[in-house]
Amino acid sequence: MKRFFRNNGAVLLIAALILSVLIGVGGRMLGTDPLTGVINTVSTPVRAGINAVINWAEGLYDYMFHYQDMEQEVSELRRKVARLEDQVRQGQEASRENKQLRQLLNLQEKRRDFVFEAARVSARGTQGWDSTLTISKGSASGVKISDCVITETGALVGVVSQVGPNWATVDTVISPNMEMGALVSRANASGILEGELSMMQQGLVKLSYLPLDTGLLPGDEVLTSGRGEVYPSGLVVGTVEQLKTDQSGMNCYALVHPAVELDQLIEVFVIKQFHITD
Repeated sequence: MKRFFRNNGAVLLIAALILSVLIGVGGRMLGTDPLTGVINTVSTPVRAGINAVINWAEGLYDYMFHYQDMEQEVSELRRKVARLEDQVRQGQEASRENKQLRQLLNLQEKRRDFVFEAARVSARGTQGWDSTLTISKGSASGVKISDCVITETGALVGVVSQVGPNWATVDTVISPNMEMGALVSRANASGILEGELSMMQQGLVKLSYLPLDTGLLPGDEVLTSGRGEVYPSGLVVGTVEQLKTDQSGMNCYALVHPAVELDQLIEVFVIKQFHITD
């Protein structure tokens, strides 16, 4: 290699000078600087990469900025939806209370002898052998054991079995502890309304000691009879679901479906006073 440069060095130097002159002349003829062209050739991809990074950063910044705006808009929409849902709930509650008040006023018009005490259901019994409710009024409000508890329409909820100063326990209409006189006015038939564990588990109550020729039909309305002067008469118990004959074959009994949905009760009314009807 050294020998090559030693023998041909002059030739190579002359060729390099000629090439430089040609490049310079060509550059002037084309109006460009060769060195500038070389620099542009080298720097163009670099500039393109830098511009791409800058554009990506600007896009990311715009996305983050708009994302924060969208988050704020979503949060505001959620707050508006929550306010609207609350207004709907308040409207529904007001509508329910208005309906309840109208029905209670209608009941009071029919039964002017009733003295009511409104109470809210605060708990429901969870024992498998009984069905009870706890209400928010007690002896301090004049509530007593054996007081009947009803809905605003006059449907029987149950009977007070225990009383505290500001609470009371109610044995519901399907409780095995339930026992009171009842009748079916359409068929002019009367019997004893009594709860049984097996019936309670089906959500039913039993109307016992009915004559075989009672003539009851499914759908007949069952009311309290008021006999014994312990409970008021005319409270709606429910409707006859099925008629069966007892083991003796001498009497029959009816399975009665309560008029009240016990698991949906919010507010009830305790009958503290009533007129006895023979």
